[in-house]
Amino acid sequence: MFPQPEMTLTHILVVSDVNRSVAWYVDVLGAELDRTYGGTSAVLRFNETWLLIVSSGGPTADKPGIDFAPPDTPSRVSHSFTIRVDDCQAAYDALSDRGAEFLTPPHDWGAEIRCFFHDPDGHLFEISEVPDPKRRPDA
Repeated sequence: MFPQPEMTLTHILVVSDVNRSVAWYVDVLGAELDRTYGGTSAVLRFNETWLLIVSSGGPTADKPGIDFAPPDTPSRVSHSFTIRVDDCQAAYDALSDRGAEFLTPPHDWGAEIRCFFHDPDGHLFEISEVPDPKRRPDA
């Protein structure tokens, strides 16, 4: 049967420098390094999510015609991560202190407070807080 309860989803991120990215994900985001593979890839765990950091590469027998490459520009996004937090401002402050560079400070949309930042290769991350329902304008 598919899916099965014990399955996990791993996100694969193609990066230009595996060591630099591992340092950023551990030191800035707070991920845990699980293992590395000869400087060409690393497995990280962030809460209940697995991140596989890999270097660029061409097609293989099991993925013919597919090239792996990091994003070509941070202003074009095909995938992003959202991290739900209890306090967006506190998360913003902590991540900023660790070196995350945000596009803007947290913005309060009423039903959500959020802000965005990139990893060293331009992968987009969002931190998002859903405030108490009593704060929402539609409540």
